[in-house]
Amino acid sequence: LKVIERKTGVTVHLRGNEMTLGGGDWEVELAEKVLVQLYDLLKEGYPLYLNDVDYAIRVFSSGKTISLREIFLDEVYISSKKKIITPKTINQKNYIDSIRKYDMVFGIGPAGTGKTYLAMAMAVSALLKKQVHRVVLARPAVEAGERLGFLPGDLYEKVNPYLRPLYDALHDMMDFEGASRLIDQGVIEVAPLAFMRGRTLNGAFVILDEAQNATSEQMKMFLTRLGFDSKAVITGDVTQTDLPDGKKSGLIEASRILRDIDEIAFVNFSRDDVIRHPLVQEIIDAYERLETGGGFSGRAGK
Repeated sequence: LKVIERKTGVTVHLRGNEMTLGGGDWEVELAEKVLVQLYDLLKEGYPLYLNDVDYAIRVFSSGKTISLREIFLDEVYISSKKKIITPKTINQKNYIDSIRKYDMVFGIGPAGTGKTYLAMAMAVSALLKKQVHRVVLARPAVEAGERLGFLPGDLYEKVNPYLRPLYDALHDMMDFEGASRLIDQGVIEVAPLAFMRGRTLNGAFVILDEAQNATSEQMKMFLTRLGFDSKAVITGDVTQTDLPDGKKSGLIEASRILRDIDEIAFVNFSRDDVIRHPLVQEIIDAYERLETGGGFSGRAGK
């Protein structure tokens, strides 16, 4: 309630089972919409988080008419830690629906929008439901040059830092022993993009992360690895390519030349889809104000 008061500018008074809102007409109407829909979620047993409240305020402030229940109650996966993974924004919901419907989906947008995390949740869910036989997680290792010919003893040491975010997300969804066992068995594979060359992936859920750092040749190679009964999800941020000068991003090229293929879905995320701890968002906003000449204002510490 304190978050709603601070973000909407209303005052909230509680007396027994009654709640009274005070403030301007628009602010009160906004707070009422937020409270009614959040209460509906609580009645369904949904574990409400502060970032859910923050998103509800932001989306209703923009004038959009949505049902939070249709978004937040769409369970993608329940992790071994009993954490329920669900979409948190309209675009995340569209993304999940697209992955269910299409064999190939591009998720394009800034970091923090859940592109990779949700794709991995869908992949693990599909694996446990036996909809696929294996999961392949790939990333271009730009700093390593994406060249073949690593000595076997050097592979883990050289490539692991670039694949660590995929391991972290995987272990957030599965217990360490279970994830490690599936990796050892080859059921879940985490590998540099270059190691996809020459393979055909049947019965697999394949995710290419940080795809903006794949060259045109690498992207074509990856997209043509898709076999029967497989899904491919390609994620990336076209504004953050780390490719050397003169190298064209395969993600940018693919998003331009493949958009007219009906069997491929493109979901574009924006800053509004970034899900962060509310405090982290305030810190980012403060730095942005400073960088845009907004100056500094603060209060003394306790």
